[in-house]
Amino acid sequence: MLISVPATSANLGPGFDTLGLAIDLRNKIIIKPSKFLSISTHGEGAQNPKIKKNSLFLSIFNEHYKRLTNRDENFRFEFYNHIPISRGLGSSSAVIVAALSAAYTAADKKYNKREILNKALRYEHHPDNITPAVMGGFNVACVEGDRVYSKKRRLPEYLKAVVVVPNRTISTARSRTILPKMYRKEETVYSLSRSSYMTALFMTESWDLLRIASKDKLHQARRMKAIPELFEVQKIALKNGALMSTLSGSGSTFFNLVYEKDADKIAQALQGRFSQFRVFTLALDNNGVITQQ
Repeated sequence: MLISVPATSANLGPGFDTLGLAIDLRNKIIIKPSKFLSISTHGEGAQNPKIKKNSLFLSIFNEHYKRLTNRDENFRFEFYNHIPISRGLGSSSAVIVAALSAAYTAADKKYNKREILNKALRYEHHPDNITPAVMGGFNVACVEGDRVYSKKRRLPEYLKAVVVVPNRTISTARSRTILPKMYRKEETVYSLSRSSYMTALFMTESWDLLRIASKDKLHQARRMKAIPELFEVQKIALKNGALMSTLSGSGSTFFNLVYEKDADKIAQALQGRFSQFRVFTLALDNNGVITQQ
C-alpha cells in the first residue's frame, strides 16, 4: 500500500496554533508484507541516523496496528521524504498522520479522516498542522477536550505557494521559550482581529486583502529574529506581488501565497537574493492524506 501526506504551513501569521493549509509537497511511504522488519529511507533526512530509524512512525504504527488486529507482524517500509525536516513545513505532523493512516489500512479497518485527526491530537497537541495534513485545503481548527473541531475551504488552482527554506533551523521548542508568558491587550486584539479577518477572506476568496490580514504581533517577529534575513525575505516577496508572506509554523521556512501568474517573478527575486536558501514553487493541496492499496 501507498500512504501519501502533504506538507503544511501553519499559523499563517496571526492564526497562532489555529490556521493552516496544505501544500502539494508530499512524503510517501510504501508498505509491503515481509518476514522481517525492513526500513529504507530516501530523500530528506536519508543520511540522518535518527531519521533513518523512523522511530516515531514505527512506534505509532505498531501501537495502533496491534490495537486493531491483536497481532505483531513485520513489514517492509520504504520512506520517500520530500518535506524538509525541522523547517516549519509539518514534517512531524506528516509522520504522525501517515503512521495512523497506515495502521488502519494495513489492518483493513475502515476509518474516516475525522477519526485519524482526533487520534493524531494525542501526539501533536496543536491542530494547525495536523488538520490540513489530514484534510487538505485551508483549515481553521480548535480543540475541545480530546477532539479537533475544524472547517475546511478548498483552495483554487490559480493560487500557488512560493516557499523559502533557509539553510538552518529554528527549534520549535526553543522558539516557544522566547515568546512572552503575557501579552498586552492591544497585541492580542491586533492579532485576534486579523486571524478572524483572514478566515473570512479565505472563505470568501478575497485574496487581495490578505496582506492586511496576515500581520501579527504575537509570535512572528520575535521568532524571525533568530534568522534576521527572514525580514528581507518577507519584504522582497511582498514588494514583488505576494498576496501574503508569513513564517511557516515556527520557521525557519517562509511561506508566500501568490497568484500563479506572479509565481516565477517572486521565486526568481527570492532565489536571486538568497542563493544559499532553497526556493520552491508549489501547488496547494486539497486532498490531505491519501491511501492506496
